[in-house]
Amino acid sequence: MTHQELWAAYQTVNPEAGGGYEAWAYGADPDALAELTRTGVKTATASAGVWYESGEEPMPRVGEYSVVLNSREEAVCVIRTTKVYAVPFDQVGAGQAYREGEGDRSLAYWRKVHEDFFRAELAQAGLEFSPDMPVVCEEFEMVYPLNPD
Repeated sequence: MTHQELWAAYQTVNPEAGGGYEAWAYGADPDALAELTRTGVKTATASAGVWYESGEEPMPRVGEYSVVLNSREEAVCVIRTTKVYAVPFDQVGAGQAYREGEGDRSLAYWRKVHEDFFRAELAQAGLEFSPDMPVVCEEFEMVYPLNPD
């Protein structure tokens, strides 16, 4: 299903949702992370703040909708952002790590995989990772499909 088709289906159950949404896939392992989101295990994500500071990406906003895609650009589910905040990488807390739903959901696991991901992502742009670099943390709720299983 395309993101347009999934959004149209969601609008039939929630006409107040309006017409605006973003469609995107997670940068690391889009299929596994989309599935964790669809099943409600993953209710948060984090991005390198540099992408927002540079204006390359619009800052997420509370109340906005997104259609999460898999690696084949197929629509998996609709989410609604409930909280957005920025903190230095080394101050991301255990609650954020748990809500991201990856691995054993520990802060140690989160730091390891996110540092590796951010280092590789930033290196491609000629930038360096730093433990005090800003990270934009986003919390969300999966709103469609209503019966994920």
